[in-house]
Amino acid sequence: MEEKSKLDKIVEARMKLKARFEDQMAGTPSVSDPKPMGSGQINRHGMPKLPVGQIQTNKWPVLDLGFKPDISHQKWKLVIDGQVESPVTLTWDDFMALPQTEDTSDFHCVTTWSRMDVPWKGVRLADLAALVLPKSSATHILCYGYDKYTTNLSLEEALKEDVMLVHTADNKPLERDHGGPVRMITPQLYAWKGSKWISRIEFLSSNELGFWELRGYSNTAYPWRNDRYS
Repeated sequence: MEEKSKLDKIVEARMKLKARFEDQMAGTPSVSDPKPMGSGQINRHGMPKLPVGQIQTNKWPVLDLGFKPDISHQKWKLVIDGQVESPVTLTWDDFMALPQTEDTSDFHCVTTWSRMDVPWKGVRLADLAALVLPKSSATHILCYGYDKYTTNLSLEEALKEDVMLVHTADNKPLERDHGGPVRMITPQLYAWKGSKWISRIEFLSSNELGFWELRGYSNTAYPWRNDRYS
């Protein structure tokens, strides 16, 4: 009964967040661009399957800052704090006890390759947000990795249904090379917007640039606008 109550609270809070940001989410380029650039069939958001300037690959190239943290399930923790009503620190067991979502989505890297139809399993960022209840002042998040990486997203992007913190890819535990035990994915944006080896999500009342954004990469990162650099 207690678990059902906890789930009900998360669902209720997620629906309130969705209502709060629904208009903003609907107006973002990844779902409403009248002239998206790309090719192939139309995806579930109305965009061409392959964004402009991308090449489809079956391989999964490894890109990082030159340091691959080795974080065991026992040592992994996720801090969610900042402009929220109920900050939390989740252990692996806490994270796995949250509603688990399976989804299939595409992965677009700014270095011009796209990996299609990747099966994922993890927790929607919207469900994590529902757990901590963002304050009305919250407009963005800043994500941190165990490798000291950071990246920023607006809440209207972060709360989309297919933005997830995943522990499984291709039906097996997420490999260390690709950000395991847990990384964030942002199918509607270039993949650098999803932190590998994620350790913290900070809700902010204003935008704060992350690692690559400070070094000239786009703040918004829309693949169907070739939005790679600022």
